[in-house]
Amino acid sequence: MMKYTYDDVRRMVKEDDVKFIRLQFVDIFGRVKNVAITVEQLEKCLDGQIMFDGGAIEGFVRIEESDMYLKPDPETFVIFPWRPQTGRVARMICDVYNADGTPFEGCPRNILKKAIKEVADMGYTFNVGPECEFFLFMTDENGNPTTKTHDKAGYFDLGPIDMGENCRRDICLALEKMGFEIEASHHEVAPGQHEIDFRYDDALSTADNIITFKLVVKTIAQRHGLHATFMPKPLSEVNGSGMHLHLSLCKDGQNIFFNESDEKKLSSEAYWFMGGLFDKMREITAITNPLVNSYKRLVPGYEAPVYVAWSPNNRSPLMRIPSDNSRASRIELRSPDPTCNPYLALALILRAGVSGIKNKISPPDPITKNIYELSDTEILEMNIQKLPESLKDAIELLKQSEFAKNALGEHTFNKYIEAKEFEWQQYNKIVHAWETGEYLLMY
Repeated sequence: MMKYTYDDVRRMVKEDDVKFIRLQFVDIFGRVKNVAITVEQLEKCLDGQIMFDGGAIEGFVRIEESDMYLKPDPETFVIFPWRPQTGRVARMICDVYNADGTPFEGCPRNILKKAIKEVADMGYTFNVGPECEFFLFMTDENGNPTTKTHDKAGYFDLGPIDMGENCRRDICLALEKMGFEIEASHHEVAPGQHEIDFRYDDALSTADNIITFKLVVKTIAQRHGLHATFMPKPLSEVNGSGMHLHLSLCKDGQNIFFNESDEKKLSSEAYWFMGGLFDKMREITAITNPLVNSYKRLVPGYEAPVYVAWSPNNRSPLMRIPSDNSRASRIELRSPDPTCNPYLALALILRAGVSGIKNKISPPDPITKNIYELSDTEILEMNIQKLPESLKDAIELLKQSEFAKNALGEHTFNKYIEAKEFEWQQYNKIVHAWETGEYLLMY
């Protein structure tokens, strides 16, 4: 991505005939919010004087203290390529500030920036490469989404079996026009499931890229008459959608996870970073896997991790070391799904990994077998823990986590738990189709 200044923004707005600018930010659940201004308000915008009602944003503030301000990041300036070429539409991602000019503690972007600064003071840069999976579904006569896919293709299939090929191509073209470096795109395992991979970047840029990616995917899919969803498990009996994260730390421009003399090409810092993730992963799963539906994906048999373990090669554990390891040594974390708030998730993952380095926490021995083929006795003897099996279990672990409270700040920590407990209560009130199908006639 290009690194712009406010002067660059002023120049591009004029040269490219930009008329509208969307000021975007996310709530604590990672949902994109938007205030649109005209170009005549640009200077007011760049001065951080665009105000909004924070009391109307779930998880932000009370109504009596609701005046909040948006401070745009010029490095996130981009023109939407699918909008008109005259009177064009651009966007900038913003940080949220209080009325007194201080950063709002409940702004997810501020939370990640705070975590990044702490490790930057140690000389580290945190790099992340995401793999975002999604489904393309058909819409009904009213344009509402269905769960009917428009293909029956599988992993790496191509057209004409892969009916999403043209839509994926247009998504990639739009992303490239917005500065993304696309590395690969392909059909995934399940019918209607797809993946587009873009180049890794520093943690803040990657979090920005993830929310931009999701917006572009949904927008272009809609133009193809399709509905794109990042819901982790929209269909039973097929693989769900994950967001595997490839993690590494750099210092003085060098990947400190690389060690030539180690059998797996990993340094002590890489092992300790893994150790930190092992130590904290269960208690932060409510952030990396935030929905009731997230735990329908984290079940055996569908290539999603269930156990807190790692492997140098196979894909059944929580973490693996990609086999192309060299100077690009990295850790692949496989549990997060694309509905998570990327700012909060990366802040917690970074702090967990660095706590492992600080405390020199070694990970357990690697698992070379397919964990799903091990017996319960073998798993118990190997002391392999499970990830939480439901949102309720994950919330209970999060509530007990002083680590997460310190990383997120008390405001976001409490608001997030409050909202997720309500979500679980609402889910429990509903009688689901499986229950009526299983019990109505029998009892």
